[in-house]
Amino acid sequence: MQKKPNIVFRIIRLLWSIINNTRKLLLNLLVFGLIIAFIGVIASQDKTVTPAQNAALVINIQGTLVDQKEAINPIDQLTQDAYGQPKQLETLLSDVLTAINHATTDSNIKMLVIDSSGMAKGSLAKLQDIGKAITTFKESNKPVYAVGGSYNQAQYYLASYADKILMNNKGMVSIEGFARYRIYHQELFEKLKINSHIFRVGTYKSALEPYLRNDMSTAAKTANQSWLNDLWQSYVNDVAEQRNITPQAFDINATAYLAAVEAANGNITQVAVDLGLVDVVDNNINLTKLLVDIVGESKNKLSYNKISLNNYLALISPQLPQDKSANIAIIVAKGTILNGHQPKGTIGGSSTSMLLRKARLNEDIKAVVLRIDSGGGSAYASEQIRNEVIALQAAGKPVIASMGSVAASGGYWIAANADQIIAQPTTITGSIGIFGMINTFEDSLASIGIHTDGVATKKFAGITVTRDLPIEFKQLMQSYIEHGYGEFLTLVSEARNLSIEEVDSIAQGRVWSGAKAKELGLVDQLGDLNTAITEAAKIAKLENYTTRVLEKQLTPMQELYRDLLQGAVSSLDLEPRRPSAIAQLLANVDSQLSQLSEFDDPQHLYLYCLECEQ
Repeated sequence: MQKKPNIVFRIIRLLWSIINNTRKLLLNLLVFGLIIAFIGVIASQDKTVTPAQNAALVINIQGTLVDQKEAINPIDQLTQDAYGQPKQLETLLSDVLTAINHATTDSNIKMLVIDSSGMAKGSLAKLQDIGKAITTFKESNKPVYAVGGSYNQAQYYLASYADKILMNNKGMVSIEGFARYRIYHQELFEKLKINSHIFRVGTYKSALEPYLRNDMSTAAKTANQSWLNDLWQSYVNDVAEQRNITPQAFDINATAYLAAVEAANGNITQVAVDLGLVDVVDNNINLTKLLVDIVGESKNKLSYNKISLNNYLALISPQLPQDKSANIAIIVAKGTILNGHQPKGTIGGSSTSMLLRKARLNEDIKAVVLRIDSGGGSAYASEQIRNEVIALQAAGKPVIASMGSVAASGGYWIAANADQIIAQPTTITGSIGIFGMINTFEDSLASIGIHTDGVATKKFAGITVTRDLPIEFKQLMQSYIEHGYGEFLTLVSEARNLSIEEVDSIAQGRVWSGAKAKELGLVDQLGDLNTAITEAAKIAKLENYTTRVLEKQLTPMQELYRDLLQGAVSSLDLEPRRPSAIAQLLANVDSQLSQLSEFDDPQHLYLYCLECEQ
């Protein structure tokens, strides 16, 4: 009878041994793989970028255009690559502008080639910045060509600034307009028996509608249609001007487009030519020959003589050292406003405040440009940042708010007290409103036999998401929200020299374009980051000025890990798979639901413009 337990024990021990040895094997393979990759990285560091003579500078934007890159865990990136998941690539807007501006007077650069095929996303405000730089480049009498297999809407915007647009003879131009659709999951929450307790003020504060409805409200449709129309008209006017056609000829309706397709016997490539959208349609071999005729062949004879954006930046970066004694600091506030210390590429109430504090205590810095690209977030964190803006001004250092793609709700809160607010016409701003939300799961848990019960000495003790909220607590939360909205109105009223009634009439959570915000008095002037820098120097009375970007620095060890692991990812050269339509849908749902994790305000109060996401 004693043998059975021994046999069972041996089987368990054998299974554990197999599992443990398998784990060790996988870890060893990973370590050896990293070592091999590291060796490759070190070896590749000996390779230097050779300056191209009379070459084309290729503006090959990869991924999403951003004001500041997010801090990505290289190990997570390595794992994503290993499983064929799409890379989260980002390209700094400032890098693109720096390269184009430097190439304007660089005698080694003979032309500019816009290859935006790798660009996933780019807000219209950022694309307009690049368009202005291309326009300046063209004044140097150097040609600008755009080349692509096909063009989506964002890619085509950049291509329109070229002297000639080249496209593959099987390609197409996809111009569909702007839209704002969201996934609404109120019915899902009902089926899961999740109770969303919503507290808000503002007719147009539609951020929480997905939790309350299964469709977009009439008020939200009115507001969204307004700013979408403003942005679309700006897109149409810009492209029409660059292509030397009328806005009406470019912005044709669906019926006219179908007629053009039928006239071309269904050849949508020919339609792009007929509508004046592209200049040359041919196969890639002949398109390459056109570029070879201008700049010659590459050394390996496989393409035209060119240098990529990243290689060009590597060449010119030693010529563009950042002045550590600069007197104008640029601080980027990009992403959701969260509490505490957050990594680079996001906004933390503590970490972003720390950067503003460093600027205040640095005697060399005389003015600050706060570059905002945010739809807001935590009310508590937003107020922390605003307090530091006021402290900078009290120290005699002007603060200029430069609005990028989005500066709404909490993004507007942190900008309101700036000495000047400068936005682009296509900036999405406003959304002056506040809300609170707490989800409770008492009904969900009860449906599977889990219940919460107990006793407390006071009504507000023991509040938890596993039971319903006391009615008094709900009343308290609504009171908080109404008080917070009043604070927002007062803040804007005093900062913008408007009456409370005037602010309330343009607030209520409504979103505006930058151009409309200027008319309403929410913005001082229209312009880009350079406009803001010039204004900062003017207010600070600086005749001579230089700038530097203040951002969270990595430790030497963190930089080592980042460089090695990112180099390892690059050296593996794994081709990411394009996600399927179902995967994209699930990712969209996951993204919206994961926003719940960003609701971390200690008082559950949020200055958030979820509808501002593009």
